[in-house]
Amino acid sequence: MDLPEFAIEAKGLVKIYPATKTTPEMRALKGIDLAIPRGSIFGLLGPNGAGKSTFINILAGLTKKTSGTVKIWDRDIDERPRDARAAIGVVPQEIAADPFFTPREALEVQAGMYGVPKAERRTDELLTALGLADKSKAYVRQLSGGMKRRLMVAKAMVHNPPVLILDEPTAGVDVELRRQLWNYVLELNRRGVTIVLTTHYLEEAEELCDQIAIINRGQVVACEPTTTLLRRMDTRNVVVTPEEPVAAAPKLAGFETRLRAEGAFAVTYRTGESSVEQVLAAIRASGLHIKDITTEDPDLEDVFVSLTYAAPEAAEV
Repeated sequence: MDLPEFAIEAKGLVKIYPATKTTPEMRALKGIDLAIPRGSIFGLLGPNGAGKSTFINILAGLTKKTSGTVKIWDRDIDERPRDARAAIGVVPQEIAADPFFTPREALEVQAGMYGVPKAERRTDELLTALGLADKSKAYVRQLSGGMKRRLMVAKAMVHNPPVLILDEPTAGVDVELRRQLWNYVLELNRRGVTIVLTTHYLEEAEELCDQIAIINRGQVVACEPTTTLLRRMDTRNVVVTPEEPVAAAPKLAGFETRLRAEGAFAVTYRTGESSVEQVLAAIRASGLHIKDITTEDPDLEDVFVSLTYAAPEAAEV
């Protein structure tokens, strides 16, 4: 069977929560178009209330869409709902595991719910891969927060889905556990599993994701390869260490300045309007003597803020 070009494909996806006696109508998704390439690590970013969780819940079958089409692994969620859901594993933000089960029991029950025959279950493999083998007989309630989150990843993989959705998977996880989790996720991706990641750690998305979509107020405001997205910002910083440390950033006509540590300061300029030479000339004209300079390219946080910053709007989910 030919593999699909896109792991997930949404066209014109709309979700409207109808008005109630106490709340107005809320438009959570306003015509989302997304095509997530098979085999990629795809970042889905946006501020709180942007619509990310609504989108994921529609994929998981937990929320009914209002209109539009969605395919998971080329299986329409309306025409083949069970097949579509079988193609994804979802790791939710919330820990959802019976505290009186052991990790082994939790995985066995989850595999049974997906109809995985006992001979084909991967319980031991998953426990080992996620560093839970030595806790396989402990009760879930005895596990640390990081271990519970890794258990959620294992539960999402019991039926060996080709698409794994990670909704804030490293929230509250320490650095070492985060590294172990990403090592496993990267290995899954090398084996061909498509990874869809939501995260508030923008440096994490910048490092891991091949492509990133940014959702704001229920609409896709950007969807590009990560490197292309970063190039969209036409600003750069010149970080200046003066001969004598300054207590306040100097005022330079036409440029924004900010104080940095140890008496240095940063000057922001637009590459299409100014140059480093013009920045340096403005600094010298202010009477300062330069000891050292470095330049900084924009990071994903800069892009994110530029695309999503706006006044709050009512009735968003």
